[in-house]
Amino acid sequence: MAETKLVVDDLHKAFPGPLPVLDGVAFDVAPGEFVSVVGPSGCGKSTLFDVVAGLERPDAGRVFVDGSDATGRTDPFAYMPQQDLLFPWRTVLDNTTLGLEVSGLSRRAARERARPLFAPFGLAGFESSRPAELSGGMRQRAALLRTVVQDRAVLLLDEPFGALDSLTRTDMQMWLDGVRARFDWTVLLITHDIREAVYLSDRVMVLGPRPTRVRRKVIVDLPRPREVGMVTSPEFAALEEELLVALRAGSA
Repeated sequence: MAETKLVVDDLHKAFPGPLPVLDGVAFDVAPGEFVSVVGPSGCGKSTLFDVVAGLERPDAGRVFVDGSDATGRTDPFAYMPQQDLLFPWRTVLDNTTLGLEVSGLSRRAARERARPLFAPFGLAGFESSRPAELSGGMRQRAALLRTVVQDRAVLLLDEPFGALDSLTRTDMQMWLDGVRARFDWTVLLITHDIREAVYLSDRVMVLGPRPTRVRRKVIVDLPRPREVGMVTSPEFAALEEELLVALRAGSA
């Protein structure tokens, strides 16, 4: 386990009813690796993220980070939900420092930590702006800055670009690919978008229907940095087809 950043080890979870959701989900993520999770609607992707992030306890199984048991712990993870959840009455800078302040850092120290990230996140000059003054893509970058500035071991992204229009979403995917490489983040992403999973990932975990488990692990052996024109290549199309076939087979 010491050679991996994150290990998801045989997770089981059911809700009252009974409603079994996770049925032995298992995979690992290497340091600096970008792994996506795809699966049919309602299969348990969000439940899996809640368990990994320590927001829900599994009925069985364990989560390890850097070789240590992190089951039920939130501190190793920076979690970005689908909505940006920026507070309209706070400046962009003070939105990005919120998590640090909640964890006990002074506002001044939190601002000093967040400010250097504004330039690489494309937000320089907007520190004193309000969220309503930002575009959708800028709001998502601010939300991601708020997430990563906490400097946690693993970054969890839950459909972060799902609410954006197609063009902005593509721009954000390109930006995320570049900035992730610069900071060497270890990332686990939930997405319903197969193309997004291929474009951003080193590997993709395909979940089956509920109660879910990993049905296939697909390696994305495409060069980095990723270029937008890559999505029309035969290699990219073949990976999309492999994921689509795996999803359909799991839903049959």
